[in-house]
Amino acid sequence: MYQKILIAVDLSEMGDSVFKEAVSLASKYEANLLLLHVLSPEEDYSPLPIPPNLADIYPAQGNDLTLDFWRQQWEEFEQKGAAMLQKRANQAAEMGVKGEYRQIYGHAAKTICKVAREENIDLIVIGRRGRSGLGELFLGSVSNYVLHHAPCSVLIVQHPQD
Repeated sequence: MYQKILIAVDLSEMGDSVFKEAVSLASKYEANLLLLHVLSPEEDYSPLPIPPNLADIYPAQGNDLTLDFWRQQWEEFEQKGAAMLQKRANQAAEMGVKGEYRQIYGHAAKTICKVAREENIDLIVIGRRGRSGLGELFLGSVSNYVLHHAPCSVLIVQHPQD
């Protein structure tokens, strides 16, 4: 039924639930996994973007030290993402599931759909944070966008309640 499953993961705890669900399905259907982490300023654990005119508003804030500090934080964010993907790929392999992983910079929802199209994915497994109200209005919902724009079936995993 499913030959290629894309699992969209991030650095949050939600990623654990999504990963377990995707590996379970991949194992059941003997499907290959594509683990995808989209490097996006919208992700909870990413460094906050530096506003373009910060130096005009707060001259002391817009100096090279600020930019260097942000670059260092972004590199650490990239490294954490790469380490998480490698760890998950190893875990999947230990469970007998073949897979590969990618880390791409971009808008999370659009990038997930684009990769799914390019890779002829049969199923996308993604988590849902439960953002609603103003949060969803201003920040959008990655899972909602993917559900409505994906070229394939989508499984949305709800974060377990504490």
